[in-house]
Amino acid sequence: MSSTVRRGLVAAAVLALGSTAAVATATSASAAVSCKVTYSASEWQGGMSANLTIQNLGDALNGWTLAFTFPNSSQKVSQGWSGNWSQSGSNVTVTAMDWNKSLSTGGSTSIGFNGTWSGSNPAPTDFKINGVSCNGTPQSPSPSPSASPSPRVSPSASPSPRVSPSASPSPRVSPSASPSPSASPSSSPQPPGTHVDNPYSGATGYVNPDWSASAKSEPGGSRVANISTAVWLDRIAAISSGSAGNNSMGLRDHLDEAVAQDAANGSAPLTIQVVIYDLPNRDCSALASNGELKIAQNGLARYKSEYIDVIAGIMADSKYSNLRIVTVIEPDSLPNLITNVNAFQACQEAQSSGAYVQGVQYALNKLHAIKNVYTYVDAAHHAWLGWDNNFQPMVNLFYQVATGTTAGVNSIDGFIVNTANFGATVEPYFTINTMVNGQSVRQSHWVDWNWYVDEQSFSVALRNALVAKGFPNTLGMLIDTSRNGWGGSARPSGASTSTNVDTFVNESRVDRRIHAGNWCNQSGAGMGERPRANPAAGLDAYVWIKPPGESDGSSSAIDNDEGKGFDRMCDPTYGGNSLNGNNPSGALAGAPVSGHWFSAQFQQLMQNAYPPLS
Repeated sequence: MSSTVRRGLVAAAVLALGSTAAVATATSASAAVSCKVTYSASEWQGGMSANLTIQNLGDALNGWTLAFTFPNSSQKVSQGWSGNWSQSGSNVTVTAMDWNKSLSTGGSTSIGFNGTWSGSNPAPTDFKINGVSCNGTPQSPSPSPSASPSPRVSPSASPSPRVSPSASPSPRVSPSASPSPSASPSSSPQPPGTHVDNPYSGATGYVNPDWSASAKSEPGGSRVANISTAVWLDRIAAISSGSAGNNSMGLRDHLDEAVAQDAANGSAPLTIQVVIYDLPNRDCSALASNGELKIAQNGLARYKSEYIDVIAGIMADSKYSNLRIVTVIEPDSLPNLITNVNAFQACQEAQSSGAYVQGVQYALNKLHAIKNVYTYVDAAHHAWLGWDNNFQPMVNLFYQVATGTTAGVNSIDGFIVNTANFGATVEPYFTINTMVNGQSVRQSHWVDWNWYVDEQSFSVALRNALVAKGFPNTLGMLIDTSRNGWGGSARPSGASTSTNVDTFVNESRVDRRIHAGNWCNQSGAGMGERPRANPAAGLDAYVWIKPPGESDGSSSAIDNDEGKGFDRMCDPTYGGNSLNGNNPSGALAGAPVSGHWFSAQFQQLMQNAYPPLS
């Protein structure tokens, strides 16, 4: 790396704070409050980017005001986010936004700023909330401060769906927020059928015999054939036995087999993953995975009665009560309402009719009512929702959907990112805070002003924002790592030494796609991290939801009776469109209809697996 590229953690302080609401009320004034703040900053000559994570350790809060003093009078906040920032001399005050003012017990929120300095850049240490000094014990709050907050910085221009925006906002460095950890798994085994915080913790994973047989039929496939993958119910017929595609078993067949595997595994519980994927006007911005139900043809009523009711009825059978049944709710549905309504008529219909929201709420109500069923709602991926104009509206929509269910926010156990996608779990050689010759990596064509460079930083930030919005601190995140390993000879072995920001990012990134908006059967991809529980704070598991080797869509038009169309993004000869920056699709040739076995892709995924297969 060039000497002009300088990164480093220059300050880290964990402090206990007494805290209170920004506006004193009868409830907040009597609350016993305490919290923890983590401050960290990266610096370059004359500049810095700081992240502060506030975790509430006391009673629930309905507002907060943070104050601190810079040790050096030259230290200045030039731009802040996730709060109303103001500075007078060396004194800095931050008041909460509407969306992050409420902090449940154990809840946290992350804020941050870009700033300047000269001479030295020491970390502040005298954090206070409404005049209460940090001492780690519950204290009575002081009266509300009178400082007026500064206006919130306007968000950047709205990006194109699934890809980066064309507008270039002024550069700032996003916080890489540290999550508030999920509740620790119980140290003692739970009785069978108990609804636990993390259904993956201490459990074995269900091996889908259909997928396993396909994997074993491939040379070298036995190395992965016993890895747990999800069962996709992508049409009503898939609930029953003998459906098309790569699945000959129906839902009840799979659950019966899961019971048998559970009995053979001994005392450890077994987790089986089922993808709920048949909303009317499904995947309204794409064609390869369009579904069978249409809103205009009574699709929502059929979704409820012929699909969700049937699935819930099977899962509620008492003979399956010892299983941990994880449901992944409707990939790509709700995110389409944030980015794709203006461009696609089918998405407009999904929004105006309320079919997506009502359908997801109905699924949550039915499935959450079964105590051994766990619900994880799809949350797209960093290269779709990682810009300001997408991220917070998505958080708001998730909250709206959850609060409209019978159990409210408790109807959702967690969220999943990168379902059936290719975004790297972690980019090991640069972060969003990396500077190259005075330029942020956000200015590169690859990152294109996104706030995240990988799925783990995105999922952690999303979880923090959701908990701050009002979801419980037990909320867990999943990352689909089935096809995001990006190993093989094209994988870089270290950070680039280039001082050109585009060259640096392109030579350093392990995600080797032509464009981060490319999603169909990507050439050069490899299997990623193997499924495991509790891989990082706030993450319930790495999972393989998309079974490797099952196609994303056909590379040319193929007649089928599954309601699946032909999307040019699956055509390797396609030169792209505005959704992927007019870049080639990067798709493999010879692909069958989505969900069908694609041998050439499976072989490439094994060849390029990272960590490599043994």
